[in-house]
Amino acid sequence: MRARLPDESGYAERDGVKLRWESFGDGEPTVVLLPTWSIIHSRHWKAQVPYLARHHRVVTFDGRGSGGSDRPIGAEHYTPEQFVADTIAVLDATNTERAVLVGLSAGGLWGIQVAADSPERVLGAVTIGAAVPLAPAREERAEYSFEDPLPTTEGWAKYNRHYWDENFQDFLEFFFGRMFTEPHSTKQIEDCVGWGLEIEPHTLADTQRGLKACDHDSFRAACARVRCPVLVIHGDEDAIRPYSQSVELAELTGGQLVTIEGAGHGPHARDPIALNRLIKDFVDRVHPAATSTTWVRAARRPKRALYLCSPIGLGHARRDVAIAAELRKHHPDLEIDWLAQHPVTAVLEHAGERVHPASAWLANESAHIEDECAEHDLHAFQAIRRMDEILVNNFMVFHDVVEEQPYDLVLGDEAWDVDYFLHENPELKRFAFVWMTDFVGWIPMPGGGTHESDLTTDYNAEMIEQRARFQRIRDRSIFVGEPDDIVPKSFGSGLPDIREWTEQNFEFGGYITGFEPIAPADRAALRDELGYHDDERVCIVAVGGSGVGASLLRRVADAARPARRLVDGLRFVVVAGPRIDISTLPRHAGVTYRRYVPDLYRHLAACDLAVVQGGLTTCMELTANQRPFIYIPLRNHFEQNFHVRHRLERYGAGRCMSYDEASDPATLAAAIASEIGRVVDYRPVDPGGAARTAARIADLL
Repeated sequence: MRARLPDESGYAERDGVKLRWESFGDGEPTVVLLPTWSIIHSRHWKAQVPYLARHHRVVTFDGRGSGGSDRPIGAEHYTPEQFVADTIAVLDATNTERAVLVGLSAGGLWGIQVAADSPERVLGAVTIGAAVPLAPAREERAEYSFEDPLPTTEGWAKYNRHYWDENFQDFLEFFFGRMFTEPHSTKQIEDCVGWGLEIEPHTLADTQRGLKACDHDSFRAACARVRCPVLVIHGDEDAIRPYSQSVELAELTGGQLVTIEGAGHGPHARDPIALNRLIKDFVDRVHPAATSTTWVRAARRPKRALYLCSPIGLGHARRDVAIAAELRKHHPDLEIDWLAQHPVTAVLEHAGERVHPASAWLANESAHIEDECAEHDLHAFQAIRRMDEILVNNFMVFHDVVEEQPYDLVLGDEAWDVDYFLHENPELKRFAFVWMTDFVGWIPMPGGGTHESDLTTDYNAEMIEQRARFQRIRDRSIFVGEPDDIVPKSFGSGLPDIREWTEQNFEFGGYITGFEPIAPADRAALRDELGYHDDERVCIVAVGGSGVGASLLRRVADAARPARRLVDGLRFVVVAGPRIDISTLPRHAGVTYRRYVPDLYRHLAACDLAVVQGGLTTCMELTANQRPFIYIPLRNHFEQNFHVRHRLERYGAGRCMSYDEASDPATLAAAIASEIGRVVDYRPVDPGGAARTAARIADLL
């Protein structure tokens, strides 16, 4: 799912070649994110577009030969002059009189040339890893011919048109591996290889030949004609284009040189927060807007906390509301703002909490998860990997909020974006920060093989390195549970045991239900209050707050008829949650549907049986209230299949069934009949988790 969709899109046509463009936002001035070498299209700007578009109008376009633009045949169609003329054509087609131009690699060449030739159209130019004909190119590339067959295919010998015809993907993997020299760049490399496979090798060969038409002397002369402000950004470990080229470019244009130590050729993708801030600060300098600000003396500021609650499921919301209530007991004057998304906002509004208006700018993580889900199948690890542009967008929203309003405390309940990017940009921390989670460690699913095992190990290693280097980022790291709840596995080859590391790096608050368990003597009164009769056997079916559970709801509904033949007075109450359209679910006798139930835990406490997904919150609510339940984990969901299942087994709670086992209505009906009303004796759930956790946080205020 894209973090932001375009407000407008269309084509600019020049000399019979169509160029696909998109426009986002409407603020002044317009920022044009230029195409680079046609090996990738404009989606490489995905981490910049949403943030910049909240402040300015942003235009992107696919360079000829890539994406949605035409692919003319012949090197003459891919010279720098063609891309420069294309830029002017897109400015005209989008009614853009003047713009700030931002270019990566070869895009820096186009931007400088447009600024030199059409100064009336350019407010400023930003280059990133500029690929310009100034200082000599890298020697290891220059020694190999592009056109002639080579006796080797090692290293830069892969940069050869004959090898592209033989093994294009291997070239792409090599090239983008050199583009991202930073450790833990698996996702950026994977993205670029995927985009590279969308262009044909013969077209890319034409673009390579066209680029050679750029002349050293004429480009130096163009630099001398540039009159607008220029920002030159380059990583000092760029393995594609020499850093010295940008040094000379800054000197020739009178531009500001920003060196990113330790960065490769794609810092806008690998270090998007830093690049976004550099670009916006530059735009604000070349096109300053009238502003007014108010600064409040520190002693006059009320105590304020910003609460970040993960929207993937509703369990975080219930426990966070409980923690907030306990925290106010310690600090009655505390003001809490919530930066949250649907469906969490439904819980917060019901609880009377204040949702920050900037929440409207958050890209919805639940919607992304729903897009990733197949029939009761969610590859949670890969889904979160593919949520990268959403996480960048949401961190930038957070960044703007805390920059505009001072907060004493930020609480992040599995706010992965904030925790990760604060560790990547530690200078941005200006508040006490509390991190909470109920699982630690990415675990590969067996079907993913060695590749997935390597990826999860790499992700875990990066987290461990971040924590070792920047302990100061988290003022409290709180595990929602006990040490025995931690899954007995390793982070991966060469990495520590998950439990050992977690015990060294976290405090343990215990599980947080957000309610007091219902005493058995009070259950009859609760059933009466909720409208459940003595002669009914009530089965609650629930799948959490996201929309990924519709297939399970259908499966249970189809088992209703055979189950009712086995159990007298059986009534199914299906709670679809706020993101599933109940009109799409099947209608059967004895089955009633409810959309959103804010106090679902009370219904679970009153039921005779529940059938649920493998989400931790619902399962632990049932465990705390000593109710029998069947849980059916999502396929390929590592958290439900490993972390949650381990915890439930420790409590001796629930009966686990696979989705395949539940495929036969008769089999599922038999399981329901055998479990309903069963007397259980689970390990008790300590109800004091919220109070303990709040006490550990309170002294930060």
